[in-house]
Amino acid sequence: MSIPTSSPRRTKEATVAQAAASPRRRRLGVASVTLMIIAASAPLTVLAGGVTTTFAVTGLLGVPLSFLILGAILTVFAVGYAAMSRHVTNAGAFYAYVSQGISRPAGVGASLTALMSYNLMQVGIYGIFGFTVSSFISERFGVDVPWWAPILVCIAVVAALGVNRVDLSAKVLGALVALEFLVVIVYDVASFAVAPEGLTAAPLAPSSLFVPGIGAVLSFGVAAFMGFESAAIYGEEAKEPHRTIPRATYTAVGIIAVFYAVSSWAMAVGTGPSQLFDAAGKQGPDLVFSFLGAHVGQIAADVAQVLFITSLFAALVSFHNAVARYFFSLGRERVLPGWLEATSHHGAPKAGSLVQTGIAVLVTAGFAIAGNGSELGPLYPVLTMFTWLTNAGAMGLVLLMAIVSVAVIGFFRRRPALRASAWTAVIAPALGAVALAVVFCLIVANFDVLLGLTEPSALSWVLPAIVVVPGLLGILWALRLRRTDAALYARIGHGEEGRAHHLGDEED
Repeated sequence: MSIPTSSPRRTKEATVAQAAASPRRRRLGVASVTLMIIAASAPLTVLAGGVTTTFAVTGLLGVPLSFLILGAILTVFAVGYAAMSRHVTNAGAFYAYVSQGISRPAGVGASLTALMSYNLMQVGIYGIFGFTVSSFISERFGVDVPWWAPILVCIAVVAALGVNRVDLSAKVLGALVALEFLVVIVYDVASFAVAPEGLTAAPLAPSSLFVPGIGAVLSFGVAAFMGFESAAIYGEEAKEPHRTIPRATYTAVGIIAVFYAVSSWAMAVGTGPSQLFDAAGKQGPDLVFSFLGAHVGQIAADVAQVLFITSLFAALVSFHNAVARYFFSLGRERVLPGWLEATSHHGAPKAGSLVQTGIAVLVTAGFAIAGNGSELGPLYPVLTMFTWLTNAGAMGLVLLMAIVSVAVIGFFRRRPALRASAWTAVIAPALGAVALAVVFCLIVANFDVLLGLTEPSALSWVLPAIVVVPGLLGILWALRLRRTDAALYARIGHGEEGRAHHLGDEED
């Protein structure tokens, strides 16, 4: 479909598009994008928080194997996803992919689900960040600080980075992630060296995972990968997006899968399989820090605790960047208010960053007010804000990846001139869609367990609805736009390409 470009409005948008694509904005290479992805998964947070919780809640030893299986599933998903990224460069990755691969209404629905999911992940992490920092200050300095106070300070710092140069964020995250990896590697080596019950491969055996409860393990594990799919979000700021984004995606998935599998295996060996579940349930994140203090030295334990905080901070920055770019993309195409496409003089999505900051402040304030005097005590922000929001966000992102897999098939089917192989255009995306749909169903089936509930409650329905309902409303909104503004509707999901005739595009 041909898009008119002669009006003053279109001329202004074309100028914005040219600025967005200028070399000045294209600062990110493979290493930078990979670090942004890995930072979102927060290596030390996954080990100290996620892995210990998984062992404690599920009582299954096969957690290391689950990371390898999930890594294989996401690698298959990444085949079509990365191939499509070579042809679609858009800061609202899921939004653009679904729009061009399935339909524009589906794309708008996916965009709002993605926007909600990333916000839930980002804001939810603030809950454990506030608890961890306030506890650290209390233990080290004897000063009681309310959990929400460190969050407000952190929100301000993240906001400052969000409107600054994106490569500055990448450099900050790179330094923090490098230190995290170093600490976790030290922990892994020490664990295999101590091995109180000897070195065992039982955590990698299928019999340790493929038993009742596997759904809960996969549900916890998939959250550790969340953020790997965000590579395409940085396509408009990558130096060579057609090469940078696919390479960064594959690199990140491989590193995350292997690193977490080895580290969770080290935890099982270092603690001792017979003692693991009880120790993880009683100590939680302190399982890692106490082990380092006992076998490496207290300085190492203290450094690890500080890096646990910076690990959370790195994840917050990464998810903040993802949310800001979705706002920018939707504002640019007028699916959401146009002022959301405003950028700073550094080229960062300023308006989207500020809106995400406002959301974080409001949600934090709401939980702080609701939790005043809660019987949950200091753990309130962890057991509510962190647990509820991040699990709902992870569920939404898994659903979106399954839908994107279907979109990849549709995209290449509509564009035979691209000459993609059957493996890339059909087989891998189909396998990815089925596998991710299975993981999504397992998350839904185990959602009560993920929320720490012993029986279904209103939360079991409300939290999934927060992710799904915006998607349905987005579909209805797009259908309305098709009737009321045909030109705007035609541009949905096509970013800068929507201003010219799009290869093989057809009205949907």
